[in-house]
Amino acid sequence: MSILFIVLGLGGLVFGANLLVDGASALSRRFGVSPLVIGLTVVAFGTSAPELTVSLAAALGGAGAISYGNVVGSNIANILLILGLTALLRPLQVGSSTVRYEIPMAIFASVAVVALGLDSLGIQGAGSAADILSRGDSLVLLGFFGVFLLYTLASARRDSSLREGAQAAPAVRGSVLLPILKVLGGLALLVVGGKLLVDGAVDIAETLGVSQRIIGLTIVAVGTSMPELATSIAAALKGEQDIAVGNIVGSNIFNVFCILGIGGLITPLEIPGGSLVDSAVHLAASLILLIFALGGGGRRLDRWEGGIMLAGFLGYTLWLVL
Repeated sequence: MSILFIVLGLGGLVFGANLLVDGASALSRRFGVSPLVIGLTVVAFGTSAPELTVSLAAALGGAGAISYGNVVGSNIANILLILGLTALLRPLQVGSSTVRYEIPMAIFASVAVVALGLDSLGIQGAGSAADILSRGDSLVLLGFFGVFLLYTLASARRDSSLREGAQAAPAVRGSVLLPILKVLGGLALLVVGGKLLVDGAVDIAETLGVSQRIIGLTIVAVGTSMPELATSIAAALKGEQDIAVGNIVGSNIFNVFCILGIGGLITPLEIPGGSLVDSAVHLAASLILLIFALGGGGRRLDRWEGGIMLAGFLGYTLWLVL
């Protein structure tokens, strides 16, 4: 049954990703909004649904450490695994706006959550059991999320004003309804497929005697990132590189500011001892993305850079397991 769940989950991810990318691309053309803005919002928030579900369930169950670890682990996987693998398959062009604004915003998100979580540093040691993401901290994160939403709204308006002179597509009901149905159907398949894949993988891991800690830091974190993986690869193969990159950057911003913000409002989130290393890897991954995007390849992620990112993720995973 576990193998069947994995196969069905992978199938749902593949079909869902293709539907989502097709629908999102059509929406961007229909409303005159850049694919990057669609990737940063509709696609990114939608593919983060598994992280939101897992983190909120953990917070409601009083397992704040799992909620925190799921977000940090998923964000690391998003950059090092997903963008690394996607760039390895097809080099990714990174837009100037992404380099100047969105990636620095993702870096700020990784710094903010560490700073807020360790605001008791003067009393307790970093990474101690006293490190808590409080409700006040969570309100700050949600405030940052509001700023991000205002930024994307301004970007969408700017895109629309720049394209006012272009001939708009006729306002036919079907031309809007079909892309929306594709987006919703794709998101549904991604969520269901991701859950089936995680359930099957966790069942196999437990059968093999793998600890819950390792399962949480690896299988669950990577599993909840499967929608992002399927979507970014599908987008890159279809030539929608802004969606491929915007999906990951937007998801990472959403995960920190919105998911941790809401989770921390439900219950203060414990940042478990030893997680300072994970937070440092999270920050380093974001910095590596910016450095590679600014490198000599002309604002793009080349195959060799994707290989380095993928190797970094494998090394981090081995460190966790060993």
